[in-house]
Formats: sequence, structure tokens, C-alpha cells
Amino acid sequence: MSDEVPDRPPQSGLVQALRVPRNAAIGIGVGVALAAVAYLARVLELLGPFAGTREYPVLGPEAWFLVLAFVLATSTALLVTSILTVVETVRRAREL
Repeated sequence: MSDEVPDRPPQSGLVQALRVPRNAAIGIGVGVALAAVAYLARVLELLGPFAGTREYPVLGPEAWFLVLAFVLATSTALLVTSILTVVETVRRAREL
């Protein structure tokens, strides 16, 4: 038995063919835009004041909404990137 690892083909060709960097940039843009709108709408009370009463320990409401905006931005970016990559994969498969 040999301890050598067999050479694997480079993965960068697949990433470039499926346009993952472009999809990720679009996903990040959409995620950040959506999170910014949601954060501003909540913090600046653009849709009216929040009807409920809550306690926001340690950080205060603005910081908690900022954390939630980060979660919204990252999850939206991942979702949009995944959808665009799947669409590109299907398009490439139909070409073959």
C-alpha cells in the first residue's frame, strides 16, 4: 500500500462553470439590502411603533435587531446563492 494521495482534478473549474462567485455576490447584495430595510423599518419605526413591551437584556433593542439583521442577511445570501447556483446547474445540464 502506498501512502500517497492520488491527484484529484481541480474543483475551481466547476465553481467557475456554475458562476458561484457571481451568484454569491448577488446573494450578498440581496441579503444585505433586505436586512438593512428590515433593520431600519424596525429601529426607526417606519411602520409604526412596536405594540408589544419587551425587555432587551444587556444590549438594548437596537443591538438585538442588529444581530437579527445579520442572521437575516446571511441566511438570505445563502438562499439566493443556492437558488442561483441550482438554476445555473439545471441550465448547464440541459445544454449537455
